[in-house]
Amino acid sequence: MLLEKTFVDAITYRPGAVILYPGKSDMLYRVQSGLVRVHTMDDEGNGLTLRYVKPGEFFGEEALAGVERHYFAEAVTDSTVDVINPALMNAEDNLEVTTHLVKTLDRAYDNIYRLVGKRLRARIAGELLELKDTALATQLQTGETMIYATHDELAAAVGSVRETVTKVVGELSREGVISAGYGKITLKNERALADIAAE
Repeated sequence: MLLEKTFVDAITYRPGAVILYPGKSDMLYRVQSGLVRVHTMDDEGNGLTLRYVKPGEFFGEEALAGVERHYFAEAVTDSTVDVINPALMNAEDNLEVTTHLVKTLDRAYDNIYRLVGKRLRARIAGELLELKDTALATQLQTGETMIYATHDELAAAVGSVRETVTKVVGELSREGVISAGYGKITLKNERALADIAAE
C-alpha cells in the first residue's frame, strides 16, 4: 500500500467531471472508489475509451517519466481519487506502481487484440463482461448483473458508432444473452456472453 506521506490530497468527483486534461503532468492518481474513464478524441470529435480505472488502480502514470499527457480522465460514477506526489515515493511504492503498469499493459494488449482482431459482436460481449466488475454494475435480486451504460458509451469503448452497436445489442437481446433498456443492459447468460467474446 502506498504510504501516507506520498498523498497530496483525496478528491471526490461527480459523474461526468473531467479530472485530467491533455497537457503537463506532475502528479499520479489512484482511484479510491468509483470508476474513472481514460479516453481520447479523434480529429472529428469522436470519443474513444482507452481504459477504465477501477478502485486500487492508477492513472496519470506519465508523471513518473515527466512526459505530456495525451488523454482525458473523467469520473464515470461518483469517484474519490487519491493524488500522489511521485517525488515522495519510495522503493516499495515504485514496485507497487510498476506492478500496476505491467498489468495495465497486459490489459492494453488484450484490448488492442479485441479491437483489431475481433468482430464487433465479440468486442461488445467482452466489454460488457469487463464492465461487470465496475461501479457501473449492480447485482439484481435474480442474481443477474445489470450494467448502466448507453449505446454511445459502448460504441466509444469498442471503436464503433452508436447505430451499429444498437443493432448488435438488439441481436444479443433477441438471442436471450442480454436484455437492454434505456441506459442499462442486463446480463442474462454470462456463459454465452463469454463464448461470444471468445469468438
